[in-house]
Amino acid sequence: MEEKEISQAVIGRLPRYFRYLGELKDEGIERVSSQELSDIMQVTASQIRQDLNNFGGFGQQGYGYNVEFLYEEIGRILGIDRKHNLIIIGAGNLGQALANYMNFERRGFLCKGIFDNNPKLYGRKIRGIEVQPMESMERFVPENNIDIAVLTIPKGEAAGVAEELIRYGIKGIWNFAHVDLKVPEGVQVENVHLSDSLMKLSYNISRFQNDK
Repeated sequence: MEEKEISQAVIGRLPRYFRYLGELKDEGIERVSSQELSDIMQVTASQIRQDLNNFGGFGQQGYGYNVEFLYEEIGRILGIDRKHNLIIIGAGNLGQALANYMNFERRGFLCKGIFDNNPKLYGRKIRGIEVQPMESMERFVPENNIDIAVLTIPKGEAAGVAEELIRYGIKGIWNFAHVDLKVPEGVQVENVHLSDSLMKLSYNISRFQNDK
């Protein structure tokens, strides 16, 4: 059977469902209705039902959703029911901040290596992980079963480094370089432009002030 194509908008909401369900689970709440989720998440109950129906629904009429079951199922859909080994390319401020972010490990994303082209940083340890030269990636990636690379490098270097990483076997790139990467089919890229998000916030502030 041909797999159903799920919109990126729906996929973009799944991590929010996962996060809120995790909080409910930690509070010991066993079940939740779509309306209760709606009140918490500020997403309509109808939208929640439509989103979840893309993956089978998971709810029962008159009961709602089993919190723990739905939490685990969304985790499985997102692929975080298994471990992902990642490396960080760029040991500057952003790279160090990401390496120090403990929540990644709780979600199954394990930082195995940090690389930079600045010799002054070689040997420096960030949360016990030693910064290595970029030349070491070719050996390190296959030996450590790395499937995700995080790019926190200047945009002029990003495309070339991405090509190298793909040759070494990387299947996913989390790209913080200020350039949209184009990669072969089969390699997934999430381009993160922090300034875009900040400008969106600026727009919403301005709109709110103009409406007053």
